[in-house]
Amino acid sequence: MHLHPYLHFNGCCEEAIEFYKSAVPAKVSFLMRFKESPELPPGGANPAIADKVLHATLTIGNSILQVSDGRCSGETKFDGFCLSISTPSEEEAKRIFASLSDGAKVFMPLGKTFFSPCFGMLTDKFGVSWMVIVQA
Repeated sequence: MHLHPYLHFNGCCEEAIEFYKSAVPAKVSFLMRFKESPELPPGGANPAIADKVLHATLTIGNSILQVSDGRCSGETKFDGFCLSISTPSEEEAKRIFASLSDGAKVFMPLGKTFFSPCFGMLTDKFGVSWMVIVQA
């Protein structure tokens, strides 16, 4: 059994994918657009969302993050959770944190804590909260 976060970006999923490809780094292992759905309604996909992401799977290290444009409402709200990413070294933590910080709100800059030699928290430019940690 596995638990995979599934984030709905409501219209900016492709931008988020490109950002995470360089920031985390994430690899796209699957991507389907609304117009590629095997179950299109009569007349095809709604032209307003045809090129938006119906579903994508990103691989980050040994983990999977699933993403979509969802209902393409333009309202993206991620509350009540964080994605926590563990890195093997302080250098990698610093690189990832700096990349995720582009346009972000940093709540806790990277630094030494009682539980880690390097830990920090931020909310990225898409509204997703992240914790970056080097396991002690």
